[in-house]
Amino acid sequence: MKTAARISAGLALSLSFFNSVHAQSEARVIQHVDVYKVPGRFGGWPANHGIWSWGNEILVGLSEGAYKERGLSHHFDPDQPEYHLLARSLDGGETWTIENPQEKGFLIPYGTSLHGVAPPELAQVEPRDCPGGIDFTHPDLAFTVRMTDTHRGPSRFHYSYDRGRTWEGPFKLPDLGTPGVAARTDYLVNGKHDCTIFVTVAKSNNREGRALAARTVDGGRTWQRLGFIGPEPDPDGFSIMPSTVRLSARNLLAALRQRKGGERWIDVYHSNDNGLYWQFLSRPVKDTGVGNPPALLQLRDGRLALAYGFRAEPFGIRATISRDGGKTWGESIILRDDGGGRDLGYPRMVQREDGHLVTVYYFNDQPDGDRYVAATIWDPGQ
Repeated sequence: MKTAARISAGLALSLSFFNSVHAQSEARVIQHVDVYKVPGRFGGWPANHGIWSWGNEILVGLSEGAYKERGLSHHFDPDQPEYHLLARSLDGGETWTIENPQEKGFLIPYGTSLHGVAPPELAQVEPRDCPGGIDFTHPDLAFTVRMTDTHRGPSRFHYSYDRGRTWEGPFKLPDLGTPGVAARTDYLVNGKHDCTIFVTVAKSNNREGRALAARTVDGGRTWQRLGFIGPEPDPDGFSIMPSTVRLSARNLLAALRQRKGGERWIDVYHSNDNGLYWQFLSRPVKDTGVGNPPALLQLRDGRLALAYGFRAEPFGIRATISRDGGKTWGESIILRDDGGGRDLGYPRMVQREDGHLVTVYYFNDQPDGDRYVAATIWDPGQ
């Protein structure tokens, strides 16, 4: 019996090794492309802005400003304006053009922007109450939720019916009964006027932060808080920046960036009642270096892909795949490991028509080099 048990255990270990290697060997990087790269300028944080796609047309938001070497901080000059730009691809992420909606009076930061000052040459637009009636099922909808402070906000939202070429807003997002909402763009459309957003809010000590779900059923006029995604973190920790997918009519999965003490990782939580209650499901990434948010995507074949920045040597962008609804995850897939330093990541991801994935993030080639937005096109295998 002992011999049989040893054989069984050895077989299980061999199968586990084979499956992990096979899953990793299936995925392959096709190409890296530059999305926004200008000498002397900073481009970054797609996860803060959002990504949208219509077939092979992809639109992604990013922050742009002056580069400044700042040691372990983001190499962004906080005394210079921060611009919110859009990058558009019409060929599945292989080439990109940059658009500045602020030139047309859209997406204008107000007050102090998140990382830099508001552009002085632009008129400031104060957020207003939303009258409601947003059609979240519009085929050309782009919807974005943004904040001006990572701890307590305030936050506002905008929407577009022409794939991000013109925008309505900014509209006020309420505090949802919390000390303040510091939102990034993460949402699921439920119906014509029905949408659920997943946002970071301040903890009870007014510090960053924890995540919750909120829902509107009247097209953005009012928002109702649903459930917190997981327990409140320690006073010095956080559980923030959700990236969420819908598995079925009532089942949701949210991946979150985690910090406790010196540890940084990514957890996945599950809700089977459309966001009212959440339970821990799995830990797909046990170490992200100094921390990075996830980009979670359900593939057309039902698998889940999760991408993240790895902010420890070798610095780069990684991914992992789940074949069982997020319960277990494969080995890390290294999309690239040629980063010059820790100031990178914050990805967002879409699947294009041929099944390949387009992961957009910000990157650097040298510790004191420009920060730019890039994309990796890769095949997640079958």
